Amino acid sequence: MSGKSGALYLIPVTLGEYDPALVIPEPVLDIARSIDCFIAENAKSARWFIKSIHHSRPLQEIKVMEMDKHADKIDFDYYFDDIRKGMNTALVSEAGIPSVADPGSPFVLQAHREKIKVVPLSGPSSILLALAASGMNGQQFVFHGYLPKDKFSRIEKIRAMETNAKKLKQTQIFMETPYRNQQMLDDLLFSCQNSTLLCLASNITASGESIVTKSIAEWKKEKVDPGRKPTVFLLM
Repeated sequence: MSGKSGALYLIPVTLGEYDPALVIPEPVLDIARSIDCFIAENAKSARWFIKSIHHSRPLQEIKVMEMDKHADKIDFDYYFDDIRKGMNTALVSEAGIPSVADPGSPFVLQAHREKIKVVPLSGPSSILLALAASGMNGQQFVFHGYLPKDKFSRIEKIRAMETNAKKLKQTQIFMETPYRNQQMLDDLLFSCQNSTLLCLASNITASGESIVTKSIAEWKKEKVDPGRKPTVFLLM
């Protein structure tokens, strides 16, 4: 099958709605412009990206298949029909690199099962950029994704992460839905020891970017409003 099928390209997109040429290499954009079939986490944001890169074909001629993130079983016959016929297909996230902290990984795994070539391409990743800019341990780290919504469970998770950070010298990385940023920050300041380091990395690569690392004690000294900005939290 590998000789007849197309390839699955993991196309990175911007972390906000701005010119992709500012953060995505031109050779990557050239590949994206040559692909007419997209599997997207969100169809609307995918079409914005396709339009913003000045694709070689009109938008209405490009096939965009939105993932059904709530389906019990993915219909790979639907999503992989074109790639099985030899057409290259792109996988795109709402932001950043696909299948990292988003629902794209089952499509990548299915491609491997069908011996379809998977091609990852370079672009912005809020998680890795936040880690690199935090000053924390980039040799040992864990990404937890989103923490529990329940306040008690969230505080319990924060304390467990802090314990592991100190015991293993391991950076703990996690995210939150932007409208709950303030709740997350409040719980971190309440739960963590004063000596623990906390980094808030917001709007990475976008307008209003802010990446600040301080001890919990230092964060407590000032009134901080994280706002409703996409934010990566790092603890060590």
